[in-house]
This record gives sequence, structure tokens and C-alpha cells, in this order.
Amino acid sequence: MTHLLWLLVAFLTGLTFVLYWGNAPDLIVEFFTGKAPFPAYATTFFLTATTYVMAGLAREQVCIYMCPYGRFQTVMFDRDTLIVSYDKERGEGSEGRHKIAKGYKQHEERKANGAGDCIDCGYCVQVCPTGVDIRNGLQVGCIHCALCVDACNNIMDGLGWERGLIGYKSERELEGGKTHFFKWKSIGYAVAITVVFALTLWSMLNQSNFDLHVRKIRQPLYVTLSSGEIQNSYELKLNNKTNHDVTIRLETRGLDKSVVDFGRFEEVLIKPEKTLRIIARVKIAPVPAMPKQQEFTFLAVPVNQKDMVTVEAPARFFIP
Repeated sequence: MTHLLWLLVAFLTGLTFVLYWGNAPDLIVEFFTGKAPFPAYATTFFLTATTYVMAGLAREQVCIYMCPYGRFQTVMFDRDTLIVSYDKERGEGSEGRHKIAKGYKQHEERKANGAGDCIDCGYCVQVCPTGVDIRNGLQVGCIHCALCVDACNNIMDGLGWERGLIGYKSERELEGGKTHFFKWKSIGYAVAITVVFALTLWSMLNQSNFDLHVRKIRQPLYVTLSSGEIQNSYELKLNNKTNHDVTIRLETRGLDKSVVDFGRFEEVLIKPEKTLRIIARVKIAPVPAMPKQQEFTFLAVPVNQKDMVTVEAPARFFIP
């Protein structure tokens, strides 16, 4: 039953991902009636298998050996880093850990016998998703989920003792010193995070409603027509990011005496959140001393769209 439930959750994970790429109500009906596209079944099966294996069978091995978090943490760690840690001096005392037993039930009795506050219940290890015993110090398998902190605090609350036997402390603090929060390293991290956040926010606020990408068709790089003209071909990708129809007029600039053939798409209507691809053929009659390569620009000019601006995309024209 456990494995069946794992497979069900894994299947729902894969299916949910696939439904993102289409109209979910229609796609889910097609999926279970055998009418969905093959990639939908392949992707769902792949994600079901990987989720079942990684989250159900491998589990903590993924965190220990595959997840890069532990590797990053060892690079960024120093003696002032706040980490989930065990207060060994308080927990061990002079005689080490000791379970609750006769003469070791009250805090004063344990202290008189040299025992620490750790009653060796093992709950901190049981709740750890990677099986780490935090009492042995920081290990690469620790993902700092703090479940051991909560488990230990619950035990301390039940005994009426002070919390914090396991908590967030730095190595310097555990050695009796004071954690230094403001250092060049932490200031550098803060500046870097602030810059990335500001740039992300700026890009979100200044995101264009429409974009144009141009790809040079390189097979062949150019064609010599029977008229003697040289023709280059390009694929234009127009992406409407708005939630309304957009009409675009296609133009070029910077290539003198050229003739551009957009087929019948010099002016196109693009539906909301849709992408359109158009093949453009640019022809020019070569003249003596003409450079082998010339830079020019494709323009996507919005028609009667006051909230949009003309979008430009660079391109290059080649001749023999």
C-alpha cells in the first residue's frame, strides 16, 4: 500500500507538470482516453519514475550524494556561520549522555552525577530526513531543516528544562565566543543578493509586451538567383506577451536597395500569449566593392497600439 501511494503521488506530480503546457481540462480528458500527444505520456511516465525512485527509494541518498546544497554550504561556511548545532558541553556534561533513570530524573540529580541534559532519546536522529546525528557535529548530509531543533525542544519542554540544546549557533559561539555578523564576507553576500534582487525587479517592471527574435537560416548561407540578385533567408519569431490581440507591421532598416519578401505577412495579427514564426527573404543586387557582410535591422512596428513600442532585432546579410 505504501508503494502504491508513492506511485500515485509520483503520477500526480508528473501529470500536473504536463497539464501546465496545455488546457488542463481538455488535456486530462485526452490523456485518459488515449488521445493525448505522445510527449504527454512520455513526460508523465518519466517524471513518475524519477519521483518514485528519488523521493521514494533513494530518499536521503539524493540529499547526501546528489544535491549540491551540501557542497555549497561547505564552501560558504566559516566559524561565524549560524548552523544547526548541538551544544556538546551542556548535553554531555563531564560524564556524557545518560537516559532518564533512577538518580538521573531531575536536572539537579543529573548535574550532581556529571550527566548532561541530553537524555539520549534519539528523536533528533529519527526526525532527520537524511539520518544525520547532529550530536556528532555538522555533516554534509545536514540540510538545515531544523526538525531536530523542534524535536529536542519538545523533549526539553516535556522535562521542564531550558530549550536550545540543539539550535542555531556558530562554532565561535559554541566555543564561548561571540558570533560576528558584520564581516566583509557577509557584507559582500548581502550586496550581491541586493544587486540580483534589484536587477530582477527592474527586469520584471521593464519587461516588454512584445519581442522579436531573428535567426539566420544558414543552409544555404545565401542563394544567387537567376536575376543575379543575392538572397538571404531569416526566421522571425514574434512573441505576444500581452492578454490581447496585437497587430504588427514588419519592416527592415539599414540595407539600401534591398527587397524584402515576408510572403503575405507584412502585417500580422498575433493572438494573446501566442508565438508566430515567419520566414523572411531579403534580396539585393550586388555592386562592385560591396562588403561581404552587412548589418541591418528587422523592425516589428505595432499598429494602433499606444501601449507598445517598436521592437528591433539585428541581423546580418551575406554575399559571395
